[in-house]
Amino acid sequence: MSNELCIEVSNVTKSYGNINALNGLTFSIACGGKFALLGPNGAGKSTTLKLLMGFLKPDRGSVRIKGLPPCSVEVRKITGYLPENAQPYRTMTVRDNLQYIAALRGVDMNQVYEIVDLLDLRKYWNYKASQLSQGNLQKLSIALAIMHKPSILLMDEPLNYLDIPTQESVISILSKISSTMLVSTHIMSVAGRLTDNVIMINKGQVVWMGTFEDIKRMGTEDEPIESIVAKLMRG
Repeated sequence: MSNELCIEVSNVTKSYGNINALNGLTFSIACGGKFALLGPNGAGKSTTLKLLMGFLKPDRGSVRIKGLPPCSVEVRKITGYLPENAQPYRTMTVRDNLQYIAALRGVDMNQVYEIVDLLDLRKYWNYKASQLSQGNLQKLSIALAIMHKPSILLMDEPLNYLDIPTQESVISILSKISSTMLVSTHIMSVAGRLTDNVIMINKGQVVWMGTFEDIKRMGTEDEPIESIVAKLMRG
């Protein structure tokens, strides 16, 4: 990791009506860092990713990507985003989805074909997105998120709906990407294979930050990492 900060979240609050999703959330990620964003349901993980992408604005506090507002054109060019339950253009074919986003991002189609083959999507080239299984829809969404080789990659449950062989393929692809990475997931084995560091949040605040090795050292010799994380989340 470099000393330059790619992601900065400072004292951010965000509410939906009377519900406080984030309550003074603060953390930073150096460029090149690979972090898992962990927390119980309703902790504010998805809201955090949406703020980082500029889809939401904080009620208070600041969010910066390489020192710039997330909604700036410069930031949009260098970020990739995979939301939970991603929805590509459902009336368009796999080919048209990929060609359209490639054209918007200025990506050569040869680069797209490489990802298509890695994800075994070519056989579905002329299928509409609405005709795909959930697993193949997820593969298409991953391809759309990473085709431009983003400097910063934000993902919400990237292995949703994927069978075990496809999970292994996706983990292999993502592990070779040099992007600064923030991955929200409930699956500890996935988090541990894709990232080295953890940001743990609960009730919209950071409750712990460190490495996976730090977590393991907190437990007994045979204690599952999930058990240690659960204790940390509960405080």
